[in-house]
Amino acid sequence: MFNIALYQPDIPQNTAAIIRLCSCFDTTLEIIEPCGFHIDDKKLKRVAMDYLDKSKIIIYSSYEKFLIRKKNSRVVLMTTKAKKNYNNFKFNLKDTILFGRESQGVPKIVHNNCYQKLKIPLKRNARSLNVGMAVAITLSEALRQNSNL
Repeated sequence: MFNIALYQPDIPQNTAAIIRLCSCFDTTLEIIEPCGFHIDDKKLKRVAMDYLDKSKIIIYSSYEKFLIRKKNSRVVLMTTKAKKNYNNFKFNLKDTILFGRESQGVPKIVHNNCYQKLKIPLKRNARSLNVGMAVAITLSEALRQNSNL
């Protein structure tokens, strides 16, 4: 099944909403530290509610450790800087779909290490979506393509 990965997330409420989403769709969530909050943050626990205990979460202490684990995997980066739309890409069940930090996205090294870079097309002059919304849209399409939704 797909994995969703968050690169150094900044906002605990967004991460908590993504935990709930991943739990509901039996998707593993991978968090690449450092985060802009502590994993045991009260705001995260309040939004995640009881889904925190029902979720599959892997935490990496660094991007380098994430890369080692993903050496033989397809990591698909969702970024506003991509040219290709997410709905024009064929997701595989073993893909890891990576999302950047709310405040800064991901650095160039992350762009360079990804199998593919995709975007969600937005109207002109729209900067970006909330990361939780972007995860929901992308995961929904990946599941639809693979007849799991």
